[in-house]
Amino acid sequence: MIIGPESDPLGHSISNYYNFNDNTSVNVYSEVVDDEELPPDYFFRTFTDMPKLERIALKKCSGKILDVGAGAGCHSMYLQHKKFDVTALEASTLCCDVMKQQGLKKVVNADILSFDAQQFDTILLMMNGIGIAGTLNGLSVLLSHLKKLLNKNGRIILDSSDLIYLYEQEDGSFMLDINSKHYYGEIDYHLKYKDIQSKPFSWLFADHVILSEIAEQNGLKTKILEYGPHYDYLAELIIK
Repeated sequence: MIIGPESDPLGHSISNYYNFNDNTSVNVYSEVVDDEELPPDYFFRTFTDMPKLERIALKKCSGKILDVGAGAGCHSMYLQHKKFDVTALEASTLCCDVMKQQGLKKVVNADILSFDAQQFDTILLMMNGIGIAGTLNGLSVLLSHLKKLLNKNGRIILDSSDLIYLYEQEDGSFMLDINSKHYYGEIDYHLKYKDIQSKPFSWLFADHVILSEIAEQNGLKTKILEYGPHYDYLAELIIK
């Protein structure tokens, strides 16, 4: 689904920062994790300002690249500067406009599940980009689709986090509701920027074990490239 300006808090914040230097944060709300503020300047970070996992991911990219959920385009801009053939795919119309203003040559305003025009050597999903799947079932659908977009010997590079730490007790054990119908990494959010609010949406954080299992079910082999400092990780998926 393409995200129009009327319900796109993040897109407005990115557009206003780029065009008017307005760094007003987006408010992120959830019943599971603490509310937080997301400043738009973070989406314009340079390579040296990126977290270690992102820098490793960009160094692993090769060939023809698809940057899924490109946001303001910081990863695509870096790759284009390095002379890669990179396509920035983003559902937000406002974000796509900003990327074009910055000089990105290939920008596609589309939902990834509706995009099948080309095939790629590297598919990149940064900032927990697989979150767009929403649920574990959705992750299976997403990986199945991404596999079809890969060239022979292509790879999917992604980062995510294991939210198990949210349920850690003082004694080091973890308390989870075994009767819950939902995986603990399926989180409902909504965003607000000034007077603009998003519709509620689900976002997925997948631990590396469940990611590997679902990838395996879809004919993909998972390799963990690096672990981050706080239950996060970088993974590479290739066709078996």
